[in-house]
Amino acid sequence: MDDQSGAFTRTTPHAVNDGNQEPGHRSGNPVRKVMVTGTAEVCYPADRATLRVSVGSSKDSVDLATSSVSRRLEYILQTLRQHDVSNQDTTVRKLLHREENFYKMDAEVTVTFSDFEKMERINSVLLEKLDRSVTVGVPQFFHSAERLSQLRERACVAAVESAQQKASKVSQLLGQTLGSPQLVTEEETKEWRTEEEDGGQGAASASRLPYVPKITVSARVSVCFGLRDGRRKKL
Repeated sequence: MDDQSGAFTRTTPHAVNDGNQEPGHRSGNPVRKVMVTGTAEVCYPADRATLRVSVGSSKDSVDLATSSVSRRLEYILQTLRQHDVSNQDTTVRKLLHREENFYKMDAEVTVTFSDFEKMERINSVLLEKLDRSVTVGVPQFFHSAERLSQLRERACVAAVESAQQKASKVSQLLGQTLGSPQLVTEEETKEWRTEEEDGGQGAASASRLPYVPKITVSARVSVCFGLRDGRRKKL
């Protein structure tokens, strides 16, 4: 993102000495301030993915339909346990219904992963062992709430750091010393998701591997800093 930071300075005279004035400050001395804006962007790929694995069977009896699905379902769950997938990250749904003269049993396992390499290993094992008797869907990638919160925080902090750097340069140009920040205002925050690699659909179609989307967060802040006379000798 282009740097759109701005800066201006102002002086404000002390009107009244209320008795709480700091030592060394004379009534009527101007209060010098510099107001700057800073912008920053942070970008991060998805940190979570869901994988759906489904099995089904159509038989002329309920027992045959359920037992056929149950055997494959147990193998799927066993594979997940062997790869240390937590039960909290696994959801199982089953549905028995009738189609004309047959009973159909469907089961679906939805697993949430933070380790994408582990997800790929499990995907390979299930396809190799169960072959066409199992359907493994395309992974759906997303950002967790914790990661989104971290990105927003990092963008805001980086924007403040950008503003501080600009204020420091302005104060040096004016022969002043940059003081502490007096006010920080978050002006704007934007987020957008990138679903495709650079190059558009052509690049995506060249590879059958699913693209891991990214989220970019931008922040713009205004910060007011105090200024001190850099030429004044320290007592």
